[in-house]
Amino acid sequence: MIGRWMLGLATIGMAVAIVATDVVTTARLDAQAGPPARKRVLALGDTHTGFTHDSISHALAVIDRLGRDTGLWDTFIRTDSQWITRQPVPAPARNARTLDDFDAVFLFISGEGDWTDQQKRDFVSFVRDEGKGVVAAHSGNAAFYGWPEFGEMVGGYFDNHPWNVVDARVRIEAPDFPAMKHFPATFTRTEEYYVLRPSPYSRDTVRVLASLDPASVDLAHPDLHRTDSDFPVAMARTYGKGRTFWSTFGHTADTWDDPSIQTMYLEAMKWVLGLVEGDATPRR
Repeated sequence: MIGRWMLGLATIGMAVAIVATDVVTTARLDAQAGPPARKRVLALGDTHTGFTHDSISHALAVIDRLGRDTGLWDTFIRTDSQWITRQPVPAPARNARTLDDFDAVFLFISGEGDWTDQQKRDFVSFVRDEGKGVVAAHSGNAAFYGWPEFGEMVGGYFDNHPWNVVDARVRIEAPDFPAMKHFPATFTRTEEYYVLRPSPYSRDTVRVLASLDPASVDLAHPDLHRTDSDFPVAMARTYGKGRTFWSTFGHTADTWDDPSIQTMYLEAMKWVLGLVEGDATPRR
């Protein structure tokens, strides 16, 4: 009897030892694997052929800090277009990067820029074919009017801001989308609200996430060109295998210190990086 009891204890001891060994081994493997690798974001503030917003420097810094604080991405800030390429960067540049080194691009740009035709093809391929992402802030869609694919990719082109900086009411149209979930259904905010050109913007190709309440702005303003009272404030779309997001928010530096705006751009970046899911199916 005692022998059987001792044998049972030995068996239990061996089982516990095996489980403990498995736990330790798993912990060691997890420690060796470490946290998931950070994504890489190229943040571009090239406005040498367009309008330079005073908020651009701070916006780029905020995007960098959001990546650092969350541990989700590292930001590489540039104010030139050298790295907008999938081709080797020639000497004398050293320790250079190309689009193939990045998972997304943040754009706070304006103007026609100096991208070559090859760079434009590489950028389209980066999103459409490689499934990478773009987050465009404020004047990020006030660029490359002579390059139709860019307008299609980001969902539309800036036309003007007839009301300049104004208090207006924003309506959230996609409360399920990650970058919109934290906002109330409606809210009033001071911003330089953009109006988009009639084309290529269409609710048939993008999902409008938030828009201006037309009752809160002057529809009789002589500089207002749109006649359909459709004023997106934020929108998202899929482009080939990739994802793009644009918002009008970001005119002043103080805007980038607002926690709600930071959360919007954080969640937008996570979405274009493929870290979270969100429905960008167009709808009217």
